[in-house]
Amino acid sequence: MTHIAVLGAGITGVTTAYALAQQGYRVTVLDRHRYPAMETSFANGGQLSASNAEVWNSISTVLKGLKWMFRKDAPLLMNPAPSWHKYSWLAEFVRHIGNYRANTIETTRLAIAAREHLFRIAEKEGIEFNLERRGILHIYHNKAEFAAARKANELLLEGGLERFEVGNEEIRSIEPTLRGNYFAGYFTPSDSTGDIHRFTRGLAQACERQGVTFVQDAHVRRVDASGPRVMIEWAGETGSQGGPGRGQALQADAIVVCAGVGSKAIGRSLGDRVNIYPVKGYSITVHLDDPQSQSAAPQVSLLDERAKVVTSRLGADRFRVAGTAEYNGENRDIRADRIEPLVRWSRNNFDINTSRVVPWAGLRPMMPDMMPYVAKGRRSGVFYNTGHGHLGWTLSAATADMIARMVVAQHPA
Repeated sequence: MTHIAVLGAGITGVTTAYALAQQGYRVTVLDRHRYPAMETSFANGGQLSASNAEVWNSISTVLKGLKWMFRKDAPLLMNPAPSWHKYSWLAEFVRHIGNYRANTIETTRLAIAAREHLFRIAEKEGIEFNLERRGILHIYHNKAEFAAARKANELLLEGGLERFEVGNEEIRSIEPTLRGNYFAGYFTPSDSTGDIHRFTRGLAQACERQGVTFVQDAHVRRVDASGPRVMIEWAGETGSQGGPGRGQALQADAIVVCAGVGSKAIGRSLGDRVNIYPVKGYSITVHLDDPQSQSAAPQVSLLDERAKVVTSRLGADRFRVAGTAEYNGENRDIRADRIEPLVRWSRNNFDINTSRVVPWAGLRPMMPDMMPYVAKGRRSGVFYNTGHGHLGWTLSAATADMIARMVVAQHPA
């Protein structure tokens, strides 16, 4: 049986493993964590959002980044310290401004297809992940914000998304718990939310039922694709003294790299340029421990354009609030000054108790054109499904099928 190794057990790696198993391959997934979905797929904003498919490559994004550079609580923050990768990546990001229209439309189409496929998988495999199909409401505070959003909305509509303009009164009727007055908004009834961690873990269990092998605590040391088969060497569990564990290896007919921000280094070792930059995002999970907070927290998913904050209701007793983009290298520190604006936003907009809040930070693997990198490598047997940025949860089911078709074409099961 043709053997495919998948590097990475986040949402992209697990959906890829599932798609390959469905094609009849023997699949082995390797990941450096003890369990699947323990990094960027752990506590994101939860939105399955075709309505958030607009790519960031625009003059307005660049100007906002410059304006906010020295504001610690800014939604978009860049550490100005010298870094060749950071500044060369940003230069390439700027060069893709000309592709803003085409990439936004293409991402919208991909997101619409992906979410329907994900729903089918969840139903088939019986995965419960706090799915809420109540739509996503984007809110805008003034005329200028809404005018800019209207231009982007035209591209989303061209990509096939059904989306409606709503006024302040309609905003209140869609989500009655939301405080304040707003200029206008957009409502996308077909969008949804869910717990990415629960879905990924549930899908990993479905993969195991189909014969997929998961090798956890596997720190990949080397990938060699120079021969007829691909060799992967890794260090196993840590030794008794806390040092690296015993080295192990396996051979596969092909590999699919789904390693998030680690994909860049793996690609470089294989002669491929995978120009991923780690863009940090933060979230808080507010535990709604009392009936008052449970009734006062929103049921409909929100996106506040000014604050760059998204929300999801995860069951009766959890409220997820996420946002910010931080260009600061491969840094996973949870900073109090970046978490505080999310807590403050929650308090200002809803009458909920925030005494039990769990903070989190994760690194979004972003390509300069904001498009997922789904491609064959230079060497036979090497494939990539990575670089999904802020839309990994939204796009994963579609890109998994795309890469599975590429593997089938080169290495039939």
